[in-house]
Amino acid sequence: MAKRPNKYTKILKKIAEKHGTPVFILDHEKIRENYKEFTKELPRVQAYYAVKANSLPWIVKTLYRMGSSFDVASFPEFMIVYENIKNLPAKRRQDFIWDKIIYANTIKQIETLHKLDQFKPLVTYDNAAELHKIKIHCPHAGLCLRIGVPNTGSMVELSSKFGAHPGEAVDLILEAFNAGLIVEGISFHVGSQCNNFENYMQALQLSASIFKESESRGHRIKILDIGGGFPVRYNNKAKSFKVLAKKLNTEFARLFPEDIEILAEPGRFMVANAATLVAKVIGKAVRDGKVCYYIDDGIYHTFSGVIFDHCTYPIKAFKDGEKKVSAVFGPTCDALDTISIAEELPELDIGDLVYAENIGAYSHASSTYFNGFPPAKVIHINK
Repeated sequence: MAKRPNKYTKILKKIAEKHGTPVFILDHEKIRENYKEFTKELPRVQAYYAVKANSLPWIVKTLYRMGSSFDVASFPEFMIVYENIKNLPAKRRQDFIWDKIIYANTIKQIETLHKLDQFKPLVTYDNAAELHKIKIHCPHAGLCLRIGVPNTGSMVELSSKFGAHPGEAVDLILEAFNAGLIVEGISFHVGSQCNNFENYMQALQLSASIFKESESRGHRIKILDIGGGFPVRYNNKAKSFKVLAKKLNTEFARLFPEDIEILAEPGRFMVANAATLVAKVIGKAVRDGKVCYYIDDGIYHTFSGVIFDHCTYPIKAFKDGEKKVSAVFGPTCDALDTISIAEELPELDIGDLVYAENIGAYSHASSTYFNGFPPAKVIHINK
């Protein structure tokens, strides 16, 4: 990744000096840029932001103003979206119906279904038992059948937990219609941070075949949900989103008529590169000849993505100097709280600041209060 200009690091230091550390700095202008890029490259696709990536209410507000819809996976996430949309000025507020939200968790609690029914949302399912629950407890929902597709080469694999076998798809669609429900769409997910674009190509072909078979058996599907997985440039090994978009647009035109609505669930793509964490060195030791730094954020907090998201966040220093391979640990009394054992850093002192970029997705969202250490303070810029 290119070195950031001095102006950028000066802003980070100024914020940290004012608000203390650790501090999670979220740039809303970058979120807007990401949304614009997504819609420019995929003009036929309506973006449903995956709230689980980062559920801070101001993100929801920013993206809603840009025209985004939302993908939620729990009723609390649903309410984060609902509460932050309903209070917007009337000229921006729309009727809160399914075309602004999809409940994309295929397994839902009965209590959640009861609460959702009044909103008539679009909900996903991938098995007969879930279908029967929806029929009883959320009969006013529109349905979207999630199918299992290849996740080969994705950073986070999802197909082992979600998705009906494509060979069972049409039977599950017919079962829903026979129960008096309406299947609006087909959905899939190729895995998070997908660098194997063939996953998308195979998933689109499978979906097109299901569309055709369902129509031949009396039920035409209206919506295609291509999920998430759009790659973020964490490093130079990540593939180009623009290349993927070109391939997707070609397949959309080849496989799906213009009257088929296409939606997607980008989460990481919208927020990953929109946040930077600034932390402070709180301890220093030499172990087995290697300098070890202890900072005031770690694996149980903003760096939780190291464990849960299989992601790495290079630690950078504000000061210059000859770099040496160092270890970086978080503040808790758990050896699991290891951010990196091979970070190239100049000689640092206790009290020095460090930062990590591209840390906006699946990071602050999974922070804990383990050992009594609270999550990093959030500072919004360019709202």
